[in-house]
Amino acid sequence: MVIPAWRCELKSYVTLLSLLLLIAGCATTSVNLPAVTDTADGEFQPGKIIWHDLLTNTPAESRRFYEELFGWTFQSVGNLFGLGTNDTYALIRHNGKLIGGMVDANQLNRNSEISQWVVAMSVADVDAATEVFRASNGTVLTPPTDLSERGRLAVVTDPQGALLALLQTKNGDPADREPEIGDFLWDELWTTDADAASAFYREVADYSGDVAPRQFNPQLNYHVLESGGRPRAGVMANPFGDVPPVWVSYIRVEDPSAITARVESLGGAIYVEDHARAAGGRAAFIADPSGAGIALQTWPLTTSEETAQ
Repeated sequence: MVIPAWRCELKSYVTLLSLLLLIAGCATTSVNLPAVTDTADGEFQPGKIIWHDLLTNTPAESRRFYEELFGWTFQSVGNLFGLGTNDTYALIRHNGKLIGGMVDANQLNRNSEISQWVVAMSVADVDAATEVFRASNGTVLTPPTDLSERGRLAVVTDPQGALLALLQTKNGDPADREPEIGDFLWDELWTTDADAASAFYREVADYSGDVAPRQFNPQLNYHVLESGGRPRAGVMANPFGDVPPVWVSYIRVEDPSAITARVESLGGAIYVEDHARAAGGRAAFIADPSGAGIALQTWPLTTSEETAQ
């Protein structure tokens, strides 16, 4: 496998923090990020990954990339929420549903070229969850901050160094639903010690399950963290030995090869070609024009002779 350049370029989380200041609301006291769902019903689902923000230095190229590959649409809202120009922040929708946001890193006036997808995990009490990270040798990059309609958010790294946001929404989390083709399907932590990481996150979000999907490969040390009776995230050993731990998001696709065939013509890169996963199904790993990495995955999972090897 080729080690993704987008991770090798992360020289320090201090640099990345300069970009996350915008998301966390430290850039201005008037920030009012929009809610993560249009249909909040007051229900909260701690442990669920409920939002994905793309930090990008190539917003126009990245927008075209995701529009062409997945049919996403982008709604610029920056100046409506105290985020600088109208193009600073955009909401991402798929078939009309909110699925994430995009930050134009060029508008932050920072000396940084980092681009990355950042996940936000729902927590019942962001202040308490942040203290778990602090007490366990994680790092609190941005302390809990109120973002009005979005809720209360903190930016942290876990004890092994993986970056994420913790979000206590104001009016409720997005409801569970079957991901459509082109939706975010799954989120996975690639880390140095899967056993230790899964134990740590069970403390953060009170996950009720820690199940390894061994029906596909009995030797696979893959943890599935569950809450509310549903699987929420996976934890596995980092497949790139020299790359820092990272949360990786997956997009549901019918045929990874059909997507990768178009990636380079749209300015992106292919890091891992379409292949059968040991955990089931087929997957690929790509990067958008800014270098932000994202995975592709078929669903539901199926076995094959290749996965059994």
